Amino acid sequence: MLIPPGEVRPAPAPREGSGRRGAPGARATRAARAARAALGASGAHRPFIVVAVLAAGLRVLVMLGYDTAQLYWYDSFTYLDTAVHLAPSGAFHPAGYPFLLRLLLPFHSVELVAGVQHAMGLGTGVMIYLLLRRHTLPRWGATLATLPVLFNPAFLRLEHAVLSDTQLIFLITAALTVLMWRARPSTRTVAVAGLLLALAGLTRTVAVPLLGLVLLHLLLRRAGRRRVVALAVAGLVPLAAYAGWYQQHHGRFALSGSDGVALWARTMTFADCSVIRPPAGEAVLCPNGTVVDAASEYVWTAGASLNRLPGGRFAHNDLARSFALRAIAAQPLDYLREVARDTALTFSPTPVRHPLRVSPALTFPVGSWPLPSFPLIDKVRRDYDGDIRGMSSVQPYGNLLGAYPYPEVLHGPLLGALLLLGAAGAAGRRRAALLPWAAAVFLLVAPVAALDFDHRYVLPSIPVACLAAALSGAALARRARVLSGRGSPAAR
Repeated sequence: MLIPPGEVRPAPAPREGSGRRGAPGARATRAARAARAALGASGAHRPFIVVAVLAAGLRVLVMLGYDTAQLYWYDSFTYLDTAVHLAPSGAFHPAGYPFLLRLLLPFHSVELVAGVQHAMGLGTGVMIYLLLRRHTLPRWGATLATLPVLFNPAFLRLEHAVLSDTQLIFLITAALTVLMWRARPSTRTVAVAGLLLALAGLTRTVAVPLLGLVLLHLLLRRAGRRRVVALAVAGLVPLAAYAGWYQQHHGRFALSGSDGVALWARTMTFADCSVIRPPAGEAVLCPNGTVVDAASEYVWTAGASLNRLPGGRFAHNDLARSFALRAIAAQPLDYLREVARDTALTFSPTPVRHPLRVSPALTFPVGSWPLPSFPLIDKVRRDYDGDIRGMSSVQPYGNLLGAYPYPEVLHGPLLGALLLLGAAGAAGRRRAALLPWAAAVFLLVAPVAALDFDHRYVLPSIPVACLAAALSGAALARRARVLSGRGSPAAR
C-alpha cells in the first residue's frame, strides 16, 4: 500500500514478548540464539572435544606425576643459559628456543616452561583437526588423525622436557595450517607462513629447507609472483638478520657452527680415504680405527680423529664440512646406503636402541633421576630457576602413568603406514596431500642425512604425516565413490 505524502503510518503494536533492538527481551533472544548456535557447533565437534579433553587430562596427569620438568639433557642447560645471556650459540643450536625461554624468564620456573609446551602439544592437535575439517574431512577422520600427536608418550615426554622439539613441531604445523587453509592462499597468508617457517628454522636448522619446499609448492601451483616474493621476504629476512647477529659474535654468516661437524660424523660410518684421496689438510679427519655404534657418537668420542685436533671440535667446522662433502662425492652410494639403513630404523615393530645407550620414550618412567654435577647446572640454577633439581615421579600419579598402555606398533610401523597412505594420494601437483607428505618425508630423512637417526628427530615428521595421510585417504575415498558411481546402473 502506498502512503500519501505527509501521512505518517502509526507504528504497529509490538508483539507479545518482543522488544526493540537493545531491549532486554531482544538481548535475551539473541543470547539464546547464540547459545543454541554454540551448542550446535560443539555438537558438531563432539568426538574431537572428547578426545581433546582426554588429551588435556593426560597432560595434567604428567604435570602432577613428575615434580619438575625433564632436564636429563645437557642441551637443556645450554638452552636455559642462552636464554639468560642472550647470544647466538657457536655450536649446535640457534637461539629460537631460548627466545621463548627468555619470555618466560620472569617467572623463574622450568615447570611453567613444561606447562606452556603441553599447551603447544594440544594446540598442534587442534590445528590438525581444524585444517582437516576445513578440507571437508568427516569428524571421525579428522579426530583420528590427531591421536598419534595427542596420546603418544614420546610427544608428552618431549613436551615435559626443556628441549626445542615441541616448539619446532608447533611452528611447522602452524605454518602448514595457515598456508593450506584456503585453496589459493592470499599474499598475506603466504607471508605469515614464511615467517612461521623462519621461526621454525631458528628453532632447529633442519626446518630451514622447508622454505624451499613451500616455494616449490607455490611455483607448481602457479601461485603468482607476489606470493612467491612474500614467502621469500618473510622467510629469509629473519634468517638473514639472525645470521648477521651470529656473524657479529662468531665471525661467520651462518645460523650455527656445527653443520660441518655433523656431516663429518655421518661420513665416519663409510668413509674410505683410499677412495676419497683427501688433500693433506683434510686427511687428518680420516677414520683412525675408532669404532662406535652410531654416527652421532663420533661427534663426542674422544678418540675420533676430529676430537684429537687442537682447539675443540667446532673450531674445525669448515674443515670437517669440506672433508664430508668430498667423501660423499667420492662414495655417493655408500652414503645413500647408510642414510637408508638408519632411516629404516624408524619403522621397526620393536623400537631399536640407537645409539645403544638411547631408547625411545614410549613409556612413562617411574623413579628418581638426580642431576649430575656440572658448573653449567649450578649457573643455570642461579640465573634461571633456583628450584632446578633432578626429576622424580610423584605418587599415586606416577604409577598411573607407569601403567599407561601405548602399543609399540603405533609408533614406527604406524608412521610407515601413514607415509604410504600419504604417498598414494599425493601424486599430482594439485593434490592437497602432496605438500604435507613431502614435508614429512623431508623431516624424517634430513636429520639422518645430516647426522644420524634419533628417536627424538622422528617426532616432527609425525604430525605432518598424519595430515598427509588423512587428506590422501579422503581423496582416495572420493575417487572410489566417483568410480563406483560411474559404474552403477543409475549412473548410466
